[in-house]
Amino acid sequence: MPSAAVSPAPALTLADGGRFPSVGLGMWKMPKPELPGLVREAIRLGYRHLDCACDYGNEPEVGAGLSAALRDGLCRRDELWVTSKLWNTYHEPKHVRAACERSLRDLKLDVLDLYLVHFPIALAYVPFDVRYPPEWFHDPKAAQPAMKPIAVPYADTWGAMEELQRAGLVKRIGVCNLNISALRDVLASCSIRPAVHQIELHPYLTQPRQLRYCAQENIAVTAFSPLGAPSYLPLGMATPAENVLSDPVLTRIATAHDRTPAQIALRWGVQRGCAVIPKTASPARLAENLALFDFTLSAADMAAIDGLDRHRRFNDPGHFGEKAFNTFFPIFD
Repeated sequence: MPSAAVSPAPALTLADGGRFPSVGLGMWKMPKPELPGLVREAIRLGYRHLDCACDYGNEPEVGAGLSAALRDGLCRRDELWVTSKLWNTYHEPKHVRAACERSLRDLKLDVLDLYLVHFPIALAYVPFDVRYPPEWFHDPKAAQPAMKPIAVPYADTWGAMEELQRAGLVKRIGVCNLNISALRDVLASCSIRPAVHQIELHPYLTQPRQLRYCAQENIAVTAFSPLGAPSYLPLGMATPAENVLSDPVLTRIATAHDRTPAQIALRWGVQRGCAVIPKTASPARLAENLALFDFTLSAADMAAIDGLDRHRRFNDPGHFGEKAFNTFFPIFD
């Protein structure tokens, strides 16, 4: 018996007046064979925000699910918010449009609601017919494969992103994984301001200064990995002791509200004014992660979760780059 639909999540209002659904479905590490059906089921349940990227390697499967949902009348295209991201190997301005067009083709869309620069990392170009998605290694078959950084000013990449918006390929552009100083530099030189900043954010990495600065600049924040460690445990990038969903503070609050720890972590995120993009391949969890808007965390609850901050960043190229890709490439202090 399929799960009953849940009301779509409320939306944040962006600087341009756009409505940005506050709960989305993240596509990182989602299984390809099941993904078309999962996307369709998510839309049936009420999801209207899908967070995709070239690097996730599954945009054709997302596109198949989107097409099925639209064909079956589960929603209209103008009710959906679809995000994709520019990968590191396409930072040279001459490659930006082709990368965007490839994502549009794979997703079977005419326009993206949001296109983000995935990392402030410029790597040497890898042609589509050589490898797509190109991932991190420049040449995986080399004797000692590694990343191949190149010198491309972020402002140049951003200028090409602005051209995408002017051309009508994307409705909005944004950034990911910038520190505040780098974000300030973008704002100082841009013609089109970032609409959204996507950052790692969960109860063990609360990022209050990022939230405050983005609010000051009227930039919406998307919290990726809003449940913290679970996505990183299979990769060896986190330990079981770092799983916030087992934290006594979170489990106590969950019991008090008759909710799951995941729902408490996600509610904390949206109550701070963020959009959250949890991922799950479980239809039951799809409904659970969307059911966040019939309860409220108290000020004491919020303060207790804020107090869990360990400054623990799981997705840090300064750590995983050297271990996984033989290249030390820090972007955070």
